[in-house]
Amino acid sequence: MERGPREDLELELSADTGAAAWIAPRLTGGFGAVTRTVPDGFPAYARIFHPAPGPNGGWVRWEEVARTTGAHVHAVMQWHALVGAQDWLNMTDSQWPGGNPERGNLGVELLNNLCQLLAQHTNTPEHCYFCIWEGYGWLGSDKLTAANPRVHLPWRDYILLIGSLAKVTSSCWYTAHRQSPNLFWSADWLWCVASEIDFDSTLVAGSASLIEAIVESRLFEAWRVGPDDSLAADADRVNGRR
Repeated sequence: MERGPREDLELELSADTGAAAWIAPRLTGGFGAVTRTVPDGFPAYARIFHPAPGPNGGWVRWEEVARTTGAHVHAVMQWHALVGAQDWLNMTDSQWPGGNPERGNLGVELLNNLCQLLAQHTNTPEHCYFCIWEGYGWLGSDKLTAANPRVHLPWRDYILLIGSLAKVTSSCWYTAHRQSPNLFWSADWLWCVASEIDFDSTLVAGSASLIEAIVESRLFEAWRVGPDDSLAADADRVNGRR
């Protein structure tokens, strides 16, 4: 029998896949649209850019990369266009001497900061749902995980976990593999967050006040985006024409 969330426990596997039933009908819009990744119907949306490895170590923001490559920062910029690469999957002609931001994974410090902020914008911070894409190889070695029911959404199937926002980065799957949730939301549906495996940024759907707090915070490099804004590889019409 599934146990309910408790503050003193890490995230637990959940068979309650019906908790995700509200999401699929609200994944709308054209290819690459924000609301093909996070549900539509929220008052506001933000895009958090994953930092890139710097040429001398550490992490840098995309705005710093743009100063090096002569590109322009904007809400729907694409990494390959920012660094002058012709192919979004091949960075051999990149003008950036550092590394590339990680796809589908929000780093531990940013994830902690985001969860602390999200907790202030829900009535159920101890009762949240977390989805991990089933395609990660390390999940297949866990018998419990292999037998657990999947959340089926368009284009992706996920393992479902349940618990407190405060327990995300102390959970065993995170400490062992450093994988942030690919999709998570509060039980009261006041926000939803997605780190889609093909994206080098994280999308947040929520209230206007939550999105304002994210965008205005210096803890994140984030821009407001609209529900129909495209994050497809060819969406950067500013830097893509250089």
